[in-house]
Amino acid sequence: MLDCGLSETHIAFIQGSYGSLPLPVLTACEKMTREIEANPDRFMRSTYIPILRDVHARVAALVGADTDECVIVPNATHGVNTVLRNFALNEGDIVVINDVTYNAVSRTVQYLKDVNPQITQSIFALAFPTTPAIIIDAFRAHLKGLPRKSGCKIIAIIDSIASIPGALMPWKELVKICKEEDVMSVIDAAHSIGQELDINLKETDPDFWISNCHKWLYAKRGCAVLYVPKRNQHFIRSSIPTARNYVSPSDPPGGPEPPNFVEQFLYFRQWIGGEHRINEYCRNLALAGGKRLAEILGTRLLDENGEFTANMVNVGLPLTAEGTLDVLSRINAHLEEKNVNGKPYYHNGKWWVRCSTQIYNEMSDFEKLGKELAEVCKTIDD
Repeated sequence: MLDCGLSETHIAFIQGSYGSLPLPVLTACEKMTREIEANPDRFMRSTYIPILRDVHARVAALVGADTDECVIVPNATHGVNTVLRNFALNEGDIVVINDVTYNAVSRTVQYLKDVNPQITQSIFALAFPTTPAIIIDAFRAHLKGLPRKSGCKIIAIIDSIASIPGALMPWKELVKICKEEDVMSVIDAAHSIGQELDINLKETDPDFWISNCHKWLYAKRGCAVLYVPKRNQHFIRSSIPTARNYVSPSDPPGGPEPPNFVEQFLYFRQWIGGEHRINEYCRNLALAGGKRLAEILGTRLLDENGEFTANMVNVGLPLTAEGTLDVLSRINAHLEEKNVNGKPYYHNGKWWVRCSTQIYNEMSDFEKLGKELAEVCKTIDD
């Protein structure tokens, strides 16, 4: 297990929630903070922009995009909002989400519907367990079934890796379907960069793509990349909030506070072996650890053949209780007391736990989590 900023007594499966910094990255962020505070004016006027441009170039290369098609924003939700709120929405326009769309994104769409009552919100039915083939066929059928009016937009918000359940989606195939059906694709890739291998945005060619760098890529929170291909940059008329240097729609959004995007996180990933080595360890542990956790709990994996599994694994909980906030609070309170965590949730009539595996995790972490989950579930059902 490699050193990170987490307490040595805390067992964490939280990379998919808030991320966690390896100690070399944390040290680099602290060093940059001291450099800024030593001379804030000089840093912001002279040092800041070259560093930002370097990070733009490195992150763009990592996702297979041109540097001038990527900007740094505070987080994925901010990036999705930047895209959606820049659309001029008119009567007959449709925004498509699904049943597992991240709640901050689905609420944004609801807000857009509230202030633009002339548009339609369409929900694509999606529940797990399922298969990629079923999702692809159902998504195509859903888009084909939407009412179409001449000159109206259809915008589909697609998860590359869903949050709850934590599932790698067939998003590249869904982007192809969007192109076939003349639908704009907005990819909520909050969990992708650092977890999904060999991302090539030039090849996949979504209309918009947004991913957090602080979840799986080891950047300091909050930090995300917003990809807008040149053909769509005219849609982004302003950053959110509008930057002080706004002149015209050609101006790029500003970046986050400097310590958040210190390039040390990219150097660190190279130093420990690179993207494939990191993700090979994490995925193998997710598959093996998830299986062990299911054995301890006497349950099953949500994704038993690994089709949807990257570095997050979903395991059933031995609970018959209803999906209430009270039950969720009791599970979380017990785990917090025992200094271990996962991401319990209720989906499709059953309780599950999502475990985000990372280079600091080991098999014994799953066994400790299993012991505590078994104990609290028995208490709740009794």
